[in-house]
Amino acid sequence: QVQLVESGGGLVQAGGSLRLSCAASGRTSSIYYMGWFRQAPGKERMSVAVISWGGSSIDYVDSVKGRFTISRDKAKNTMYLFMNNLKPEDTAVYYCAVRGFGRRTYDYWGQGTQVTVSS
Repeated sequence: QVQLVESGGGLVQAGGSLRLSCAASGRTSSIYYMGWFRQAPGKERMSVAVISWGGSSIDYVDSVKGRFTISRDKAKNTMYLFMNNLKPEDTAVYYCAVRGFGRRTYDYWGQGTQVTVSS
């Protein structure tokens, strides 16, 4: 089992920045990939950015490339999402998730943190 706790959401004006954090605990040795996902009202949850726990593999959805940066600190078992030049369409609940070794799906999820971008 891996437990995840997100923090850092809030209300920001368009063009502003936020940093999200996701602290992992429990069986962190089983982490293969971590990712940030978001779900806007009335829409399906979507992947925003993912990173291999070793750090060698990173991927972003096209809509955030050049604006968001994902990173992780293995010593702190924490993943981050630096969000710059935020747009109203980035408004959503952001979730962090873990994919374990040998797994094809993200099986562990945090409780989510709200990000609201005003125009």
